[in-house]
Amino acid sequence: MEVKQEYPRPQLVREKWQSLNGFWDFAFDDADQGILQKWYKRDRKFEQEICVPFVYQCEKSGIHRKKVHEILWYKKKFTLSEELLKEKTDTEIFLHFEAVDYEAKVYLNGQYIAQHKGGYTPFSVNITPYLADGEQELTVRVYDPAFDETIPRGKQFWEEESRSIWYTPSSGIWQSVWLEGVPKKRLECVKFTSLYDEGKINISCKGYQVTPEDSIRYKISLKKETIAKGEIFWNTEKLDFSVDLIQEKIFHTNYHEAGFSWTPETPTLFDVEFEMINGEDGRITDKVSSYFGFRKVHTEHGMVYLNNKPYYQKLVLDQGYWPESLLTAPDDAALIQDIELAKAMGFNGCRKHQKVEESRFLYWADKMGFLVWGECASAPMYSDQTVNRTLKDWGEIIERDYNHPCIITWVPLNESWGVPNIRTDIRQQSFSMALYYYIHALDTTRLVISNDGWEMTKTDICAIHNYSHGQKGEWQMYKDYQKMLSEKATLLHNPPTCHDIYASGYSHENVPILLTEFGGIAFAVSEEEGWGYTAVHSQNEFVEEYGRIMEAVYASEGLWGYCYTQLTDVEQEINGLLTYDRKPKCDLAEIKSINDGYHSSRIG
Repeated sequence: MEVKQEYPRPQLVREKWQSLNGFWDFAFDDADQGILQKWYKRDRKFEQEICVPFVYQCEKSGIHRKKVHEILWYKKKFTLSEELLKEKTDTEIFLHFEAVDYEAKVYLNGQYIAQHKGGYTPFSVNITPYLADGEQELTVRVYDPAFDETIPRGKQFWEEESRSIWYTPSSGIWQSVWLEGVPKKRLECVKFTSLYDEGKINISCKGYQVTPEDSIRYKISLKKETIAKGEIFWNTEKLDFSVDLIQEKIFHTNYHEAGFSWTPETPTLFDVEFEMINGEDGRITDKVSSYFGFRKVHTEHGMVYLNNKPYYQKLVLDQGYWPESLLTAPDDAALIQDIELAKAMGFNGCRKHQKVEESRFLYWADKMGFLVWGECASAPMYSDQTVNRTLKDWGEIIERDYNHPCIITWVPLNESWGVPNIRTDIRQQSFSMALYYYIHALDTTRLVISNDGWEMTKTDICAIHNYSHGQKGEWQMYKDYQKMLSEKATLLHNPPTCHDIYASGYSHENVPILLTEFGGIAFAVSEEEGWGYTAVHSQNEFVEEYGRIMEAVYASEGLWGYCYTQLTDVEQEINGLLTYDRKPKCDLAEIKSINDGYHSSRIG
C-alpha cells in the first residue's frame, strides 16, 4: 500500500520532521464504550488496521466499508526519528493533524493531550511533556455525527449509498499526521501581503520566547538571485515590516511585465529564508523557508482585475474526489494531474467546491499558475451552532491559506445551503453579511462572494448559477438561455430558478457578474449509470454540446468570467469533462480550442 509522504505544510518548512502516515490500529466504537473502558490506555489492542490518512469508507484505507460508524478509534506506536532526537534538549516536538473529520480527542501514552472540532482545518499540540523513553503510543478518538445538520459537511451524504448531488462521506483522519522538531526560540508564523502599487511586500511575523536582544534575518530570492535581505530585532513578539522588491533594479520598466508578478501565465514565486538569531551568543535557533507570489486582486468598472489589468476567469468546478480515496488525494501526482488536465483544456483556475483542499494542492497551484476560489463546506441547516462552527472554520481556513497567491476569491456560502430562508430572513441575511465582513476583516487581499448562485447580500462578485441551456435541438430553450446571458440587465432580472439573484433588500452594486455554475453535460463513456443536467451519447456530440453552451457564454456582454460544471465525474454524477479516474472524454485540445474562443480584444 502506497503511503502519502509529501511534506504537508509547504508554506512554512523546517528540516526536522517525521511522517506518521501509514498503518495504524483501528476500531469502530458503535456502542460508545471506548472512553468508559479506557481504550486510550497503552497496549489496548484494536481488531483492525487502517492506512492513514485514508478514511475507512475508501478503498485505499484497506477497510472500504460504507456503513455509517460515528465513533472511530486509531492507535499508532512509533519512535522518534534520529533527526528529531539529535538536539532534543533545544527542541520541542509538535504533533500535527492536517484534518480530522469531525471531532478529535488525542491521547499520548495514555494521557489526554488535545481536542479539536472541525473537519477541514489543521491543529497541533506540543507533545514534549508527554513523551516517554523509547516507544510512544498515540491514540485518537474521532466522533463524526452523521445526522447533525449543524456541522459543515459539504457534499458528504448521511446515508450509506450516494445519490443525487451527495457523495460517500469521509469520516476520521483524512489528511496527513506528522511530527515536527521545533526550536524553543522560534518563528511561529509569517504572513505575506503584497503592496502591489508600491512595489513592496509586507511581512508580519510572530516569534516565540523572543527578547529585544534577539533578531530575525530574512533573505528574499527570485530565481536564485537575492532581491533583498536584512536583520530586524524583536522589540515585541510581533514584527511587521515592508521590503522594497523593486529597488530601482528595473528602472523605467513596468515591473508587472518584467516577471515580478504572479499570474496563471507567469506564476513567479519569491523564495524566502528566515533565521532566528539568539542575542546572547549569536546562534541560529530556528530556520524556516517559505515563499510568496506578488499580486493584486480587485474589482473596478464591473470587471475583475489581476495586477491592475482586467482578467477574464475561465474556471472549472472541482469537487476534489477520487474513486479510490474520496476526499483525500492519493498522492501529489494526483493533485498535479488535475491542474495539468484543467490547464490543457484552457481553464486558468478552479472553484474548489464544498471542501477545503489540502495545502499541497494550493502549493502546486501556486507553482503551476492556477487560480483557486476557496470554499468552505456548508452545513445543511441554519442554527446558532451553524453560525459558530462556520465562523470558527473560516478563521482557521484563512490562518492556514492566507499566503497562497493562487487563491483570489473566498466563497463562504453556496446556493443558500445552511441559510434556506436567506431571501427574507433577517438573521440569515445577517449571517451572510457577518461572513462577508469577517473574512474581509481577516483578509483584505481577496474577493468575497456572499452566497454563490443566488440570493446574495453584500458581495464582491455577482455569482450566478444557470443550467437552463436545454438539450441539442431544444432551440427555443437555447435562445432563451442566450437571451438570459446576453447582457447585465437580463442576467440580473431573469433568474433561471425560483430564487432571485439578490436577497430581499439587496441589489447589484456594479460588481462583476460571473456565471459560476452551468453546463454539466452527462456523457457515460463506459455505459455507467448516472446523471447530468443534459446528456449526450458520443464524443462528437459532447464537444458539439460544449461548444454550443460556450457560444452563449462568450456572446454575453454582461459576463466577466465563468466556472463550468465540472472537471470530473463524481460517483453517480457523470457530467465531468473527465471520467472519475481522470480519463478524457474527448480530445482535450478541442475543449481548449473552444475555451480559447474568448479574445482579449473584448476587454474594455
